[in-house]
Amino acid sequence: MIDWPPASDLVITELTLGVLLLVGLAAEALGRRTPLPGVTILLCLGVAIGPVGLDLLPDARATWFPIVSSFALVMIGFLIGGEFTRERLRDVGGTVVIVAIGQAAVTFALIAGGLILLDFDVPVALVLAGIGTATAPAATVAVVHELGASGRFSRLLVGVVAIDDVVALTAFGLALSFATGSGAGFALGEALFEIGGAIALGAAIGLPAAALSGRIQPGRPSLEEALAIVLITTASAHYLGVSEILAAVVVGGVIANLARHHERPFHEIENIEQPFLVIFFLLAGASFELEALLLSGGLGIAYIALRTTGKVLGGWLGGRRAGLPGREAAWLGVALLPQAGVALGLALVAAEQLPDGARLVSTVVFATIVFELTGPVGTRAAVRRSERGGTGHEQVLPARKRRPTWIPRRLQRPRD
Repeated sequence: MIDWPPASDLVITELTLGVLLLVGLAAEALGRRTPLPGVTILLCLGVAIGPVGLDLLPDARATWFPIVSSFALVMIGFLIGGEFTRERLRDVGGTVVIVAIGQAAVTFALIAGGLILLDFDVPVALVLAGIGTATAPAATVAVVHELGASGRFSRLLVGVVAIDDVVALTAFGLALSFATGSGAGFALGEALFEIGGAIALGAAIGLPAAALSGRIQPGRPSLEEALAIVLITTASAHYLGVSEILAAVVVGGVIANLARHHERPFHEIENIEQPFLVIFFLLAGASFELEALLLSGGLGIAYIALRTTGKVLGGWLGGRRAGLPGREAAWLGVALLPQAGVALGLALVAAEQLPDGARLVSTVVFATIVFELTGPVGTRAAVRRSERGGTGHEQVLPARKRRPTWIPRRLQRPRD
């Protein structure tokens, strides 16, 4: 009998990463065969291997999740920024701003007013209202990419989640200022510094990157360029204490509008982002804990109900105000339901300044579990309903089995 030595930490890490990626591959295949998007399946599998289930990754959650989540969010932000070309801004730019502000304002008002009417503390109600305006760009964009959607509704949706950080940080800063009695000064000033600093950082990285991108040939040099942009943006945002995803959006937008060959770095990021997203969503699911449900109680249920109503109603009102067709306006708020990292970060900031901070954090954690598991399902349904069966350029999703797949394409005749 061979006396095998105990596995080292390096061996365990390598094996864990390999298994997680295989799980992600299985989730992707399952997502193509079920009504559930791959994001929701990955999160459910993460819950199963986390403390709620088998608790297989206690060390990985603490060590890997912050690093992987930063890389994944910056990649997502970089890709979102690449959508903000001059042509697309002319197409949906004004609509994006109207919808983003409109749905956030309605969501804030419903959460704050509803919680106060339900006799919850006013400071907690205001802070939760500010947090409730935030969405989850990673889950939303992942669903859009999974569907291969590229119509007006998808472009509008990606645009809204791109500037959602700005809206959410501003709303949260105002809410925390009034909740803590510090007026409109300190917390709002911090939020504006985070927003302004992210924009300045994105421009400082994006301008030289745009000049560099036009001179690099496709292939490995372009991959190295894309990875360098992601790493520099992530490290700089952490060092300065500004929004990493907003900085990445600005970097992507600058490159998309100024570089001669701007497609290359975006294509390279698309080629390598999937492993990071798989591990990110699995570890996000593995971070959910049952204690949050017990601590949040009725506050968590009320927050979830009010935020859902606010997003759906706000998306419809904002969409109609911006001149969207009824179908798109009705589904827009449903597509904006996912909520994750930004909300948790804001909750932790508020917890340090409010006496009922523990309950506040547990409420947001509980809501995150619900919205991350169910939100991508709503996003998928919204994109499908809005971009199939419309008219003109809205028909971008492939219809299911329009012709028998066994007939060679050259022999197929288009239907009248």
